[in-house]
This record gives sequence, C-alpha cells and structure tokens, in this order.
Amino acid sequence: MESAIPATVYIVDDDAEVREALAWLLRSRRVLSEPFASAEEFEAMLALQAERGLPQRHAACLLLDVRMPGMSGLALFDRMVERGDTAAIPVIFLTGHADVPTAVSSVKRGAFDFCEKPFSDNQLVDRIQAALASSAGHLQAERERGLLTQRQSELTEREREVMRLVVEGLPNKLIADQLSISVRTVEVHRARVFDKMQVRSAVELANLLRASPGG
Repeated sequence: MESAIPATVYIVDDDAEVREALAWLLRSRRVLSEPFASAEEFEAMLALQAERGLPQRHAACLLLDVRMPGMSGLALFDRMVERGDTAAIPVIFLTGHADVPTAVSSVKRGAFDFCEKPFSDNQLVDRIQAALASSAGHLQAERERGLLTQRQSELTEREREVMRLVVEGLPNKLIADQLSISVRTVEVHRARVFDKMQVRSAVELANLLRASPGG
C-alpha cells in the first residue's frame, strides 16, 4: 500500500513487540505510524491537540488493543465516540480470540473494524487502507463544509434572500416582485451570489447547497 496523501496510523498497544512489528509492517508499505504504549498516552496527545486548537488535518486511523493496563481500549473508544473523533480517526481493534464478541459489538457502535490476533498482514493493511480512505473522505467533506460556510458568510442579507428564491427556481421577474425591487437589481444580486458562491448556474448553486448539511 502506498499512501497518496499524508496519513498517519496511530498504534496503541501495551506490548512493545506488537507496536514495533506493526510499525515495521507500515514502514514496509510506506505509511507513517506513531506508537503509544497506553490509552492514556494517546488521550494526552489528543487533549494537547485540542488545547492548541489543532484540528485533524491529515488522514489517520487508530490500531487499538482491546485489553491494556489502566484505561482499556474499549474505554478509549467510548471517549472518542462521545467526542465525535471516530470519523476523522477510524478505529480498528486488535483483539484476541476471547475479545471477538466485544470487538463485534464495538463495530456496531462505530468502530471501523477489528482484526483478530494473530492477524494476516495483508488483511490488516487492506483494512488500514480502507480506514485511511474513510478518514480522508471525512476530512475533505469537512473542508468543503468550511469553505461553503465561509462563502455564505460573505453574502449580504439581500443576497441571501435572492439566493433562496433562485434556488427555489423563481425567474428574475417573480423574485423582483416578491422582494419589491427592480429586475435589474435582482440581476445584479444574482450575479454577486454566483460570484461569491463560486458557481455558474442556478442548478450548480442548488446542488452545492443541497449537498451541504441542512441543505
């Protein structure tokens, strides 16, 4: 697997040999990894990022051991679910045979997948690749939502009114009648809306807004 985009695989496992073996596997596939010996250590890293206002910018996933001293992998996963972290950082549980039912239950609650120890290298790498692609897709959608919000914030109140009616499919004459302004003024506002929203047609504008949250 060659990562076409910047990506990091976080490894949280209390077994140093497992961490090193996974790091070696990922290096052999040209994927960056970052090891953590405990759930608490990984949580501290996430907390520091949040404190510094550093959002997750690159695709990532988490290889997480189920059973560890101190905070368990399941407890860490629950905290990530509560914060909404698992879309940007999908979780793949690494589990022993006895923990398979628990891992299956976690998948139903939002974990990306689980791999049973001893796992197949190729199978694990395939799941990691899928998790990184999921993370990248989520982050791209977040960036697009942010850009859309920024564009909308640049619209004046009148431009917002015109945009709403344009999206509803009203012609300029009816928009002018509803807003008690001239057709020429509608045309000017319409052109400004298209320019600020970076679209070329009413259909493109409608599709853009429809694809956004609450659109």
